[in-house]
Amino acid sequence: MARSDETLQWIRQLDPSAGPRYLQIVELIAEAVANGTLRPGDRLPPQRQFAKLVDVDLTTVTRAYAEARHRNLLDAVTGRGSFISTRKEQSGPLIDLSMNIPPPPKGIRLAEVMQRGITEVLARSSADLLMTYHVGAGSLADRAAGCAWLEPVLGRIGPARLLVTPGAQPALAALVSLHAKPGEAVLVEALAYPGLLAAVRLAGLRPVPVATDEEGLLPGALEQAIDESGAKLLCVTPTIQNPTTATMQPARRDEIVRIARARHLRIIEDDPYSLLAGDAPPPLAALAPERTYHVATLSKVLTPGLRTAFVVLPPDENRDPLVAILRSIALMPAPLMTALATHWIRIGAAGDLLDGVRREAAARQDLARSILPASARHHPNGLHIWQPLPAHWDRYRLVEAVRQEGLGVTPSDAFSVEGEAPDAVRISLGGVPERGRLAHALKTLAAIMDNERSQHQGIV
Repeated sequence: MARSDETLQWIRQLDPSAGPRYLQIVELIAEAVANGTLRPGDRLPPQRQFAKLVDVDLTTVTRAYAEARHRNLLDAVTGRGSFISTRKEQSGPLIDLSMNIPPPPKGIRLAEVMQRGITEVLARSSADLLMTYHVGAGSLADRAAGCAWLEPVLGRIGPARLLVTPGAQPALAALVSLHAKPGEAVLVEALAYPGLLAAVRLAGLRPVPVATDEEGLLPGALEQAIDESGAKLLCVTPTIQNPTTATMQPARRDEIVRIARARHLRIIEDDPYSLLAGDAPPPLAALAPERTYHVATLSKVLTPGLRTAFVVLPPDENRDPLVAILRSIALMPAPLMTALATHWIRIGAAGDLLDGVRREAAARQDLARSILPASARHHPNGLHIWQPLPAHWDRYRLVEAVRQEGLGVTPSDAFSVEGEAPDAVRISLGGVPERGRLAHALKTLAAIMDNERSQHQGIV
């Protein structure tokens, strides 16, 4: 057993609505390890006893213990039982804090929602039709669903202004290709989404960084960058910016729009997080619809597997040139996934999933605030944290140090436009399925950052 019978208090009844029971047992173990109730070398109850304690069958516990061993939480000793692992994994990141994806929402079994949704889609649509080519801006039904989905952010818009695309990345690549010629400058935040930078460079364009503060783009820096570069295109994320988490307040957005109008600047607004934020100010596309292209993906608020995003065009914009470029990049969105997204929006399942993701993201942000240094920058409902490093760490040594502890984080260099980057890392909270493992990872990371001796240690 563990150190005393009191340690059995970490075992609690399972929640029938919280997903597979064997995974709930794994999370119980991970949470107990993270909070110190269970320590390396402690023995878990025999499987039959554990099954009685949580009122499940033996096979569920057997599967849970096997999964815990797979995750290096447990060691099994023949004839003696299962023990909390004393091993350190050093072969690469086992706990991924580098991938910005939505966390699995509590109480929603995504596999069941998907299975039910696809069954309902197939009952209403021809499988042959879903498996053939769909070229264009998306069906009227799909575009109408996109308009309904974005109404809380943009207000009412007509389907003629909206395109369905296979994710935000092809949309960004098509938009920068449409509005700038090779060799021309494109204005971006000084630390920007790597996918955007890749799209700009692949198109033969020149990304020009614009300085920011805790609220996002600095208006004076934007004007200076326009004067120096001659750029006519700005790509920006005003809400929960990736990676810094900055969110522009209304006055700052108004000033950016004023400058854009005065300098005849077109805007590509990458907006993956406004629906997740819940309290974001009006987007630039609502303030300056005549010059703004609004890109909203489902990947960050529902699930990346849908591979569905929406592009809202300025009023009266001819969509054909953009559709042609999108077709050359990705041909079309996956019809089955688009149909599933449309169905979920129509019946309210997408809204339920969004609410669940938002609640889980908020819970994980609360957890991170209780563990990480006060210098961390975050949004209450965001998927990531921007963590400036203490003076005794540089980002290269920190990334290597956490890798040796089985963690993966993203250094600031991945977001830098011109190669100069601060000593900081982005910490993503959604990629770890269980909060217990996430807590353990964050505590490990916080302890490493707090290690004052690190400045005297070299990385071999």
